[in-house]
Amino acid sequence: MEGGECGFPPEPSENSQRGSVSSSGLRAQDVLVYLVGDSAVHLCVDGVGCVSVQELGRSVREALHIPEAVQDAFAFWLCSPLLELQLKPKHQPYKLCRQWQDLLYRFTEASEEDISQDEPCLQYRRNVFYPKAKELQIEDEGLLRLLYDEAKVNILEGRYPCDPEHWLSLGVLSCALELGVGLDAPAAAAAIRKKKLSSFLPAHVTGGGGGLLSALRGKGGRQAGLEQNLLDEYLRISPPESASQDPTHHLRQYLSTCHSLPYYGCAFFAGEIDKPAQGILQRGGRKTVNVGISLEGVYVIDVKEKHVLLGLRFSELSWDHSYPEGEGDSHMLWLEFDGEEAGTPVNKLLKIYSKQAELMSGLIEFCVELGTTADGAATGTDGELTLSQQPPGQPGAGGRARGGRRGKLRRQSSVVCSRVHSLNTISYVDDGKEIKRLKPKRAASFFTRQATAPNYAAVQVGESLEQG
Repeated sequence: MEGGECGFPPEPSENSQRGSVSSSGLRAQDVLVYLVGDSAVHLCVDGVGCVSVQELGRSVREALHIPEAVQDAFAFWLCSPLLELQLKPKHQPYKLCRQWQDLLYRFTEASEEDISQDEPCLQYRRNVFYPKAKELQIEDEGLLRLLYDEAKVNILEGRYPCDPEHWLSLGVLSCALELGVGLDAPAAAAAIRKKKLSSFLPAHVTGGGGGLLSALRGKGGRQAGLEQNLLDEYLRISPPESASQDPTHHLRQYLSTCHSLPYYGCAFFAGEIDKPAQGILQRGGRKTVNVGISLEGVYVIDVKEKHVLLGLRFSELSWDHSYPEGEGDSHMLWLEFDGEEAGTPVNKLLKIYSKQAELMSGLIEFCVELGTTADGAATGTDGELTLSQQPPGQPGAGGRARGGRRGKLRRQSSVVCSRVHSLNTISYVDDGKEIKRLKPKRAASFFTRQATAPNYAAVQVGESLEQG
């Protein structure tokens, strides 16, 4: 996410041991700028305490031989297991590191103990605001490999959910890139077993991170079947006579396949949504989600099941965020979109509980202001998450034109398709005179809307937004 202005007083902590940013800002200091994949750029920086991202960028680009034409492809991030922030050119990483605990208290639900032990590293990785179309114009193998390394980590960790045909094709391309091309069957099989499946396929596919039963099951037929599938596909795309093939071909193929995933390049935020009420007592609880925001839209992803719950382009949604009004209340991001209840067109409202709601709302607003939605629709997204295909000029074919309705989200079995039916949303209708909640559980619940209907608008929240 794009870091905002931080007005926190610096904490005089001098006990940091990790070498991202030194605790002394006056003399020349060693600075490690990490790349995705655990490698790092080692810099010696004068006045590190007041050096800006823009100044650091020049040194890193020089060390990595990044041409000026593609300098915007990458950005600096402060990252830890608890929070990820993309920095602006004017930000000073050292000062933000000194304020890290304040940022964690403000934007995460982490415990005091976890916050006290957390420490960020300075990372150089893909810029959220860099269009996917421009990536395909990059020819330098080193830069393509940087993008590949980051995309691969997101695939393996399940941040980018994908269907079997996708993760298998991506795994095979990783084999070709990391094992080399042109190996015969015995050599390729031995290399795959030595590297382990977890180096090529998502952890939830191979059984990693799923406990003892998953580990035991992975050692059986499924593990052998996955290895054989990888081997067969590797031999198909990498015959022995292809030993001299240029690696950039497979790098481009990998990135191009990732581009078909609509949430490629997103900044991700942690949140929770209400589960649908179940059982006699109508108890639901909450579900943990990742909220991905890119130049093209917003995607709510089920962390456990590794599939999309809701995907919307900016032309398909309105949004707002609300602050806690009392003790025990939560920060919330509200997403409004068109839907259907028992054949009746309705507006649906999804609540996302997150202390990062303010950051999400700000990023959505900034992406909308960039005016890149049309660009993204033409070049990046595969369409499965969003509007059903309609002829131009019909309602739903474009943005939220006044008097028209947006197309319904399609439900499919693919992990990249929205599962609106599984969401616990508030549904309401606008009869032209007043907003009416559809079968409200509490008659006091109501919503107000703006008098005008621009293409992009924040949801206007009334006095009560309670879901029964």
